[in-house]
Amino acid sequence: MAKIAVLGYGTVGSGVVEVLERNADSIKNRAGEPVEVKYVLDLRDFPGDPIQEKITHDFNDILNDPEVDVVVEVMGGTGAAYTFTKSALEAGKSVCTSNKALVAAHGAELMALAREKNINYMFEASVGGGIPVIRPINESLTADKILQITGIMNGTTNYILTKMRREGTHYEETLKEAQALGYAERDPSADVDGWDACRKIAILTSLAQGGTVDFNDIQTEGISDITYVDFKYANKLGVTIKLLATSKVVNDKVYAYTAPFMLESDHPLYNVNGVLNGIYVNGNMVGDTMFFGPGAGKLPTASAVCGDIVEAVKNKDHNVIVVWEDKKVELGDNKDLAFKYFVRVKDEEGEAKKVRDAFGLDVQPIRVQDVEGEFAFVTEEMAESDFVIKSKLVDLIKSIRFDDTAMVE
Repeated sequence: MAKIAVLGYGTVGSGVVEVLERNADSIKNRAGEPVEVKYVLDLRDFPGDPIQEKITHDFNDILNDPEVDVVVEVMGGTGAAYTFTKSALEAGKSVCTSNKALVAAHGAELMALAREKNINYMFEASVGGGIPVIRPINESLTADKILQITGIMNGTTNYILTKMRREGTHYEETLKEAQALGYAERDPSADVDGWDACRKIAILTSLAQGGTVDFNDIQTEGISDITYVDFKYANKLGVTIKLLATSKVVNDKVYAYTAPFMLESDHPLYNVNGVLNGIYVNGNMVGDTMFFGPGAGKLPTASAVCGDIVEAVKNKDHNVIVVWEDKKVELGDNKDLAFKYFVRVKDEEGEAKKVRDAFGLDVQPIRVQDVEGEFAFVTEEMAESDFVIKSKLVDLIKSIRFDDTAMVE
């Protein structure tokens, strides 16, 4: 019998215990032996909950118990979670986690330690919640060069943007509703400022490229300045607005960014709405692939963690190869990339001429009902460096890039 310890009895931790109990028979069949939770580490007690008999407040109980084969880290953060993870690996215990912050910051180091000890550090649930995407990149697509990964990787922001588009609501009120429903944290900055999605694309790009992408190097923009007016224009244009996290290889250089984008109706992620996530991956041999499903939530995320537990139990004393080295991947300058841009400008005398002079366009102003004092237009595709220069020549209110990702038919 394989015995495991769960670090943290919050949403995901309690979900892991529930999945292991409810699906005990199928997990036993797939792992090759029964899997039992021996310890749950938490600062709290849970009187009346059957889990209380397994609660410990001392990590050393887990660390020093030779019966514990796998440690499940679902605490979050990069402080105690890092210390406990590293200690568990050093003690010869495999670790499974949903902690994208820790994986993004220390993934290469922790996997190197797992290789040294001939055990495993697994993190399927750190990206996409219940969507299997890490294992396919690491195992199923290993014959391909991954040329592009583009995803809606944050359910909070996708819920907010979906609701704003459908109901014409303001950002602030939609965020408050998302918080009331439990889709957004009390401090939503990691989500709405784009850092959650940024860390996830850093993880996927590191796996795809075999080196380390520092999430701090990724150009990151959030959604807090997207307004209902932007969606008025988007609806008139027949497009939507999504927060995308993307990496792509252009002329053998890797580029990565996280930002709001306008998507046309034929975009593969156009219809990924609400709290759902979608991830598009393009390989030079397989072509287009799509991964879609719940990107968060107690049981979907716990299901992914438990899938890793099964793999870790099946591979005791055997390291499953993951190509992610500590060597840093130097990212290209995104100003070299080309996009079309949606642009809002002040509707003042001579502004159309300034736009025409700056962008070389015969401007067809886009106007929407109940929005006065401005008009919008869409540029031709141009390098971001050129757009930055030209946008300074007009009375700019807002610009949003278009994403041109398209599935091959």
